[in-house]
Amino acid sequence: MTVQEASRVVTFGETMALMRSQEPGPIAHAGSLRLGIGGAESNVAIGLVRAGVAVTWAGRTGDDSFGELVRREIRAEGVHVHVTIDPNAPTGLMVKERRTAEQTRVQYYRDRSAGSRLEAKDLPHDHIRSAEILHLSGITPALSDTAREAAWSAVQTAKAAGTLISFDVNYRSGLWSPDEAAASLGPFINESDLVFAGPDEAAIVVGGRSTEEAQLEALSGEGQRTAVLKLGALGALATANGRTFRCAANPVQPLDTVGAGDAFVAGYLAATLSGADIPAALRRGNAHGAYACLAAGDWEGSPRNDEWKTFEQHGLDPVTR
Repeated sequence: MTVQEASRVVTFGETMALMRSQEPGPIAHAGSLRLGIGGAESNVAIGLVRAGVAVTWAGRTGDDSFGELVRREIRAEGVHVHVTIDPNAPTGLMVKERRTAEQTRVQYYRDRSAGSRLEAKDLPHDHIRSAEILHLSGITPALSDTAREAAWSAVQTAKAAGTLISFDVNYRSGLWSPDEAAASLGPFINESDLVFAGPDEAAIVVGGRSTEEAQLEALSGEGQRTAVLKLGALGALATANGRTFRCAANPVQPLDTVGAGDAFVAGYLAATLSGADIPAALRRGNAHGAYACLAAGDWEGSPRNDEWKTFEQHGLDPVTR
């Protein structure tokens, strides 16, 4: 079976090497750092593969050890990797500091990185045409002009082929201002079939709506697309075809919340691909997000299918059961 035939979802973006402290406290006093990888789109890809969905992730890495680590780790999780190796730019790096037991700080070192040099020719357009879902995030358009053009070319390829477009706003303040994000991401939202955002992100791209319901209505284009608000510990909210659905979160004691939103998206998309309705997709998204909070790292805690099935069968919190 070829990658084109196998992949139900295609996603792309920058995945970086990740260094994180193991114990709470200032990173300046950390005795050691653990090495891994992380990136919003590859986090989603890994979460989907663990849920039994075949996925292709595309990206651009440096011709360096960090790039080798990124490529190897994503492949090891069963994701089909379509990557360009850039000999003229380094793989990006992010550092996570557990400042306290409940607070994590993230610092990015991605200026002029290989991932920021992503171009339209780096993307597997044939795979996008044959996939059921193209998933992208607002991080990629923020990286550079060429990355924004690549993202837009992927959207146009998907639209022409009838591939459903999933878009997670994923605003990063270190990459651009709220005004820049609103202006650039509006067209992506307008072309999407399914949009995810947190309340703060929604406020940036649709203006300062006073209520969650008003934000959802604006994100949905007054019913043109399905819109989902990720509310973290408060669960999630979605609107489609004039109906609004709310799902409570699964209460857990989080170890690391970075990546929980990506796990939510993976769970939601996995449920959607299985034919589930919106309430069931929200429930699965919340469960995946809860699992992700219980392990250090951006994606390591994403649940596998057997874990989800246990949760679904017993209807209990995946941790306190």
